[in-house]
Amino acid sequence: MQENQSYLTLPSSFYKVVPLNPVKHPSFLVVNDQLAEELGIDPDKLKTERALQIFAGNEMPESAAQIAQSYAGHQFGQFTMLGDGRALLIGEQETKKGLKDFQLKGSGRTPYSRGGDGRAAVGPMLREYMISEALHALHIPTTRSLAVVKTGEPVYRERVLDGAILTRVASSHLRVGTFQFARHFCDEEDLKALADYTINRHDPTLANQANRYAAFFSHVVDRQAKLIASWQQIGFIHGVMNTDNMTISGEAIDFGPCAFMDTFNPATVFSSIDTVGRYAYENQPKIGGWNLARLAETLLPLVHEDEDQALEIMQAKLDEYPTAFQQYWLDGMRKKLGLQVAMEEDASLIDQLLTMMYQQQADYTNTFRGLSTEQELEIFETKDFKAWQQNWHSRLQKENTTLEAAKASMQKVNPAIIARNYYVEEALRFAEQGDLSYVETFVDALRSPFTVKKEHQHFQTPPKEDGPFITYCGT
Repeated sequence: MQENQSYLTLPSSFYKVVPLNPVKHPSFLVVNDQLAEELGIDPDKLKTERALQIFAGNEMPESAAQIAQSYAGHQFGQFTMLGDGRALLIGEQETKKGLKDFQLKGSGRTPYSRGGDGRAAVGPMLREYMISEALHALHIPTTRSLAVVKTGEPVYRERVLDGAILTRVASSHLRVGTFQFARHFCDEEDLKALADYTINRHDPTLANQANRYAAFFSHVVDRQAKLIASWQQIGFIHGVMNTDNMTISGEAIDFGPCAFMDTFNPATVFSSIDTVGRYAYENQPKIGGWNLARLAETLLPLVHEDEDQALEIMQAKLDEYPTAFQQYWLDGMRKKLGLQVAMEEDASLIDQLLTMMYQQQADYTNTFRGLSTEQELEIFETKDFKAWQQNWHSRLQKENTTLEAAKASMQKVNPAIIARNYYVEEALRFAEQGDLSYVETFVDALRSPFTVKKEHQHFQTPPKEDGPFITYCGT
């Protein structure tokens, strides 16, 4: 950890120093060697007794920050005061991938625990590890998991579970909700301090720009448009897009009731608590815009002293979001069909395929993958598909692309293997019984989603499940 933890330079209202909540019998479940090497950290140094005690929250490096961050947020549209209720930011480190936060998740009570125990269970922490590795391999910006340790102590939920702590690595843990906290519970000087700190960390080229706060917001808009477009392209449903789960860095964070869609249905919801479908697959783009509007509101005092002019400036920036999202989404979907040159007819061609997939209850991932392989799928035998296929082939010919060349490029962007719900849960069932071999095999497969080893072929098959898959806010 660095000697000067930059978050501590912010006003003290943005964090609380938290005493450690030691556990008695910690043991390693996962050490992410691949992530360690990417960061320039020797993996062997993460497997020592000293490292175990740090990952368990039993002791800290001398220069550790050891703080819980303050934030607020709209949860399912309702504003509330929040904060790190079971997470401890232990500091930051300059790595080969830039400055990174290191945070313990499930490390015990903080001043923001709101009556909770501040702990986490093995299953949800391993779920976060698997999902974040899957997203990373699919080239989607995401927080990562450096380690998961078993605490050796029980946590009490609907049943007694084994406790665990995850070490999360992020470009920062600054959220839309951090700015909402500053606007609602702090003064304007504190808000300015937060905005300047965030710009210096994520958009330093804007530091000397005339209206850097509006420009900063525009950068966040672009990052979120790109992130959510990538979710839509891959069939990923976050599940809880509350404003406290939207990072300023544009990284995906918090993987509780999330999942990858099997059968294509725009109304798909996985969260047990999203009873009205607020965060359904088809709603993710517009919820992204709604969350960005909440961020824009927090920055108004910094953008212009006249509120009407501030509103006009920020509305213009917010209006960039739908266009940016649509462009990122269209560009990505073109690549999924092997199209390299933009043409006006492309949106219609894509929509026709998606409509057909919905009507035929086709598997989202396998349909796109199957377009570039010899995979046999029921949808490919239908009259409607064969007519669409002719239009697709004609469209490829307009840019002088051969079908073989298109298929080769498609196999680089259409995964064969995703973190399917069934296999995630299967891995967790084995892990909760003390067998981590399934998790290791599955993560190995997820890290090479565009190529399939013989021993991983079964992960391509969407199993027949009884009823819709439901996930819970365990992380």
